[in-house]
Amino acid sequence: MWIIGVDEAGRGPLAGPVVAGAVALPMPIEGLADSKKLSAKRRALLEAQIIEQSHWATGVCDVEEIDRLNIFGATMLAMTKAVANLVSRLDGPISIVLIDGNKTPEGRVAQWCWPARAIVGGDAIEPCISAASIIAKEHRDRVMRALHEAHPHYGWARNAGYGTAEHLAGMREHGVTAHHRRSFAPVAQLCLI
Repeated sequence: MWIIGVDEAGRGPLAGPVVAGAVALPMPIEGLADSKKLSAKRRALLEAQIIEQSHWATGVCDVEEIDRLNIFGATMLAMTKAVANLVSRLDGPISIVLIDGNKTPEGRVAQWCWPARAIVGGDAIEPCISAASIIAKEHRDRVMRALHEAHPHYGWARNAGYGTAEHLAGMREHGVTAHHRRSFAPVAQLCLI
């Protein structure tokens, strides 16, 4: 019986996808913690261990899905995609899916079909959720660094798409891209100008 941890990265940024990670840990991994509390170097080392020693998957919702569903709906869908991707590679039944936060996709996404429990602050107390948060953040950060190469005016390699002064200045000077979330107020306001 597998216990799967799930967390997301990228709910708050003005640009880029929302990414969910799902991880089942066959054995403990030392040093797991909330990805936001780890240094970039430590996170990268832990990601390599998670990839090597656990079962993991990601689920991604792009900007179009975020704008169509809203960020909450897209986050729930990304979590569902991540768990479905992971379950398709696991042998044996799922005991429970532990999700960081106060809501689960159960009853919100038609494809969700696993027992689930939301845990506020779960990324700091449940190792499988901590691992999922690391997988999600590292995956999303790589996406944003790649997008930065094509669109260097917004500082995405540094700000991961969050609404920093640098990013907002880039939007005012260079406009918005196809990677910006038009349903988010700062982007929507610039689109009206």
